[in-house]
Amino acid sequence: MADQNQTDYNAQSIVVLEGLEPVRKRPAMYIGSTSQVGVNHCLNEIVDNAIDEALAGFCHNVLVTIGEDNYMTVYDDGRGIPVDTVPKYNVSALELVMTKLHAGGKFGQGAYKISGGLHGVGASVVNALSVHVIVEVKKGGFIYRQEYKRGIPQGPVVKGKDSKLNFPFEQGTAYSFLPDDEIFQETTEISYTNFKKQMKERAYLVAGVHFKIENKKIQDRLSYYFDGGIISLLRDINRGKHVLHDPILIKKTVDDKEVEVAIQFNDSVSENVYSFVNVINTVEGGTHLTGFRISLTKVLNTYAKKLLSEKDTQEALTGDDVKEGLSAVVYIKMPSGNLQFEGQTKTKLGNSEVQAIVQQAVAERLDVYLEENPRVGKEILSKIMLAQKARLAAKAAKEAVLRKGALEGASLPGKLADCQEKDPALSELFIVEGDSAGGSAKQGRHRKFQAILPLRGKILNTERAYLDKVLSFKELKDLVIALGMGIGENVDYKKLRYHKIVIMTDADVDGAHIMTLILTFFFRHLPDVIAKGHVYVAMPPLYKVQSGKKILYAFDETERDKHIKQFTKTAPAVVSTEDAGADEVSAPKQGNINIQRYKGLGEMNPDQLWETTMNPENRMLKQVTIDDAQEADHVFAMLMGEEVPPRKKFIITHAKMANLDV
Repeated sequence: MADQNQTDYNAQSIVVLEGLEPVRKRPAMYIGSTSQVGVNHCLNEIVDNAIDEALAGFCHNVLVTIGEDNYMTVYDDGRGIPVDTVPKYNVSALELVMTKLHAGGKFGQGAYKISGGLHGVGASVVNALSVHVIVEVKKGGFIYRQEYKRGIPQGPVVKGKDSKLNFPFEQGTAYSFLPDDEIFQETTEISYTNFKKQMKERAYLVAGVHFKIENKKIQDRLSYYFDGGIISLLRDINRGKHVLHDPILIKKTVDDKEVEVAIQFNDSVSENVYSFVNVINTVEGGTHLTGFRISLTKVLNTYAKKLLSEKDTQEALTGDDVKEGLSAVVYIKMPSGNLQFEGQTKTKLGNSEVQAIVQQAVAERLDVYLEENPRVGKEILSKIMLAQKARLAAKAAKEAVLRKGALEGASLPGKLADCQEKDPALSELFIVEGDSAGGSAKQGRHRKFQAILPLRGKILNTERAYLDKVLSFKELKDLVIALGMGIGENVDYKKLRYHKIVIMTDADVDGAHIMTLILTFFFRHLPDVIAKGHVYVAMPPLYKVQSGKKILYAFDETERDKHIKQFTKTAPAVVSTEDAGADEVSAPKQGNINIQRYKGLGEMNPDQLWETTMNPENRMLKQVTIDDAQEADHVFAMLMGEEVPPRKKFIITHAKMANLDV
């Protein structure tokens, strides 16, 4: 139940710090970006206002609707924004919250103890950046409504019985807004995938609250409800992986701050650690995450010294040793008035005192847990010692390569056909499957800015490979040397030699497999290269459609048929195929249209490869991005890991979607 003083949420709780004028002039200062990320940020701000009510103990349902007209509406069944008059300003508290920056109930100690909202700016900032906003507050059997256009009230607060927004609850707040295309010029639509992930995260962190989404654009309905808190989130992070033990839950309250940490190791070589403050995902970490890492490494070092003799321990465990196979959630709840974030978008916690609190909590509770659960302790230590052994072996292997000067770029791989350009921002590296395609690519490329590195055969599956094994695999070592940024703990992103890395493989099953193996290597060992947008996949055409001297290329069957129709309109045609394995094509058997089905890049002559796949003016490239790191981690572990049942289920489920070229 909420404290008595938290129920006193009225006009006296509303404090105004400054006006709203700067928001439209410098929107990025308030929401981080005016790209699609900014649109998502706006919706999340309104959702977080509803969550503040849930954290205070007054809200049990949150509904978000996305209309076909692009209006986004957030409903909650909390207390509702106060609607009585604020004497100092002689206007409704609702209007103050909506039209004044830093006006809200999150500054004093009464209305909210814990808050995820942006210190009162959320409602007003979203209002300023929207073409149209409707806010309805339902309380005492009445609906209180006010409408705004680009932050300007279109009239006073109106009291009545009818709801324009089809209010679904007995009380609470409904906030409906249409993002302004003058501000969000790239798009006014949210990334629905990202939003679903964020809502699911909040459902994990705010146990016992129903979160529902209705996307009317695509007729999609979702509902999230979890009562297991961060333990449920941790189990989701580790789904499909072989875990070494049950989750370890650490809880501690220090003064007005609550610490929750969940830890579980699995047998992979990757790490998944998530940190939150008042349900905000602090993707850049901060003091709470620093405290956790320091304490975890220290506790496990102490435990190793107790358990092992001197001859068994080669050197102290490092943070890199401890992180392999680690999944964890670090969750802090604290008064919103004391929060210090680095940057407006709240991605990094800055409160220095939180580091010591988390550090102490983990040290105390984890030490006791390991003493009381020696089997689990030995299992974790065994995993970490293996990681240390691999790290030391990788270090030795890397130093051996460094002694030869290879990783420093002194001796580039012999099969790398480098470009003349020295500016990485203007340089492209094509990673090509096989010597045949590599030969065509080397002849067809633009030597000034395009480099070619052929890879022979299928490379090592690096999903569970330690660094020493990666460096001992020649094709991967050549790739690391060509990129120039190093690998492992000494990686230096600034030394990356090409800012456009293009994976160019055949458009068949083997080509797709090789592409997946290369992507696995980047995702597991050089993830920053993907995160910073440098990795692309080339899209070579599947067909060449020729009529006389005119040639068109097609990337799929639909485009092929379109080109055939285009030619048959201009002249009678006979359709012939050069590839015996190609599909039969129906067309009037008059004239002459020739269709060539490319089985591989090596079948193209250098001019064709340049014109269709490498020429910046004509080519089609797909950029590889990571919208959801947790889901990407799950997919890579499932597709490339050792566990067969999840992969088999995935193949069966998606079999009908596959377009196999066999």
